[in-house]
Amino acid sequence: MEVLEIPAEPEETTTKRRGLRPEWILAIIAAAAALLLGAVLLMSRSYFPEKKPVLSEEDPEILLHQQQAEEDLAWPPLEQYLEPTVPETEPENPTIPPERNPYDQFDFQYNRHNYLKLQNLTSYAGVDVSAFQGKIDWKKVKQSGIDFAIIRLGYRGYESGKLVEDEYAKTNLKNAKAAGLRIGAYFFSQALNIRETDQEIQFMLKILGNTQLDMPIVLDWEIPASTARTRNMDAGTLTDIQRHFCGQMRDQGYQPMIYFNWYQSEHLYVLHDLEEYPFWLALYQDRMTYPWKVEMWQYTDKGKVPGIHGNVDLNVYMPD
Repeated sequence: MEVLEIPAEPEETTTKRRGLRPEWILAIIAAAAALLLGAVLLMSRSYFPEKKPVLSEEDPEILLHQQQAEEDLAWPPLEQYLEPTVPETEPENPTIPPERNPYDQFDFQYNRHNYLKLQNLTSYAGVDVSAFQGKIDWKKVKQSGIDFAIIRLGYRGYESGKLVEDEYAKTNLKNAKAAGLRIGAYFFSQALNIRETDQEIQFMLKILGNTQLDMPIVLDWEIPASTARTRNMDAGTLTDIQRHFCGQMRDQGYQPMIYFNWYQSEHLYVLHDLEEYPFWLALYQDRMTYPWKVEMWQYTDKGKVPGIHGNVDLNVYMPD
């Protein structure tokens, strides 16, 4: 039988049929996996919360937040309501009391958005924010039923006395206003005298620039720690500082307001000397038991608002 010989294929054809080398296949798979992982991370980026900004250790407001988180002793529990203190004896230098508070614990109720407001009378729900809240989605805040925002412009270091602009001040002013919110501003003061108050005023005005405010501007003066430069302040000096601040800001066309808690109002201010300006009370409970008239009430520092990560201060504003 005749044996047929099958001719050999050309060398280049044989090479083509061998296919890709294994190391090339592995490299292609690895590259595809890397691209897929990158796409997944990019698509899921919006689902991760914004990282908190790097905050200065000298920021007095951050110190207060840390203290309240570690031990919630600065304010009574929700069910423990403060009542006016009645001295057993007449003080040596009695002062004329300020105007009585027209509202009581039954005048405020939570609305459908779970924000505290006056019943049957005009009032507005609001937040006050700083770099502590990080990046804020102001459109969501507005849609949630919030009417206004008081935005921190900066602070004075509680030990060094250095003036620092809030990292998010200008962004918050711009975006909150663009979202349709009424905006105000505050500065966390550690001023010891009128000269330092003037420094803080000029610092605030520089940050504000041409920004128009339709809510109050506030010098938030507090003693954040036993090491703070403000720890030995007296009521007469602090009252003069606030009166000077309010007068200067009123002359600039702003609406000034004075912020305090219950203790400060009894021990660090002569309220009667400041009555020509509206008061903003920090009292963390949902019943109004403070005896004197206030125009704004900060009733919690643990509020939850869509568009803001974590806790935020909630307020109710009751203008005349």
